[in-house]
Amino acid sequence: MKLYRTKIPVIAKETIDTLCEDGDVEVEPSNREEAERDLIAIMEEFMRRDFSFRNRIKDHMSNRGIPYNRYGEVRKAMAEEMNHPYGDDIERFLARQFVENLMISRFIDEVYEEDKNLYKKVLGILKVHHVDEREIREEALGKIKNVKEGTVDFEIALNNAVKEVKRRKGLLT
Repeated sequence: MKLYRTKIPVIAKETIDTLCEDGDVEVEPSNREEAERDLIAIMEEFMRRDFSFRNRIKDHMSNRGIPYNRYGEVRKAMAEEMNHPYGDDIERFLARQFVENLMISRFIDEVYEEDKNLYKKVLGILKVHHVDEREIREEALGKIKNVKEGTVDFEIALNNAVKEVKRRKGLLT
């Protein structure tokens, strides 16, 4: 899962709304916005942590002369070493963080559901907002058929096409 800033408030609102509507938690209407902000803070902290993690990977690869085509392999090894979630683990990590927050937040008046059931429901909400990066890349590739692959111009055109697709899907502002 890749988390996009534009999706963060949507995910937070949907999580609180769904849990309240289903009777899993009770939140006073005056506290709803604050309860959502707690979830937003969790996601924004993850994004800060992930950005720092990605920079560490790039520095590590640069310092050791590791080619960029091994980025995924290096990321996986460093993520396991540093206990940083990646891939599908991101959704599970965020779901656990959300559930822990529900239990301790002063803006959640009451929690009626068991942790494991809350976790499954929150995980389902996060999965609904999963963005398929491969699909975006494929769509972008379809838009740049007139540029030779493997060239600098191709990489620039692909990057621009990916940004345009993400903008159209509401992932970028």
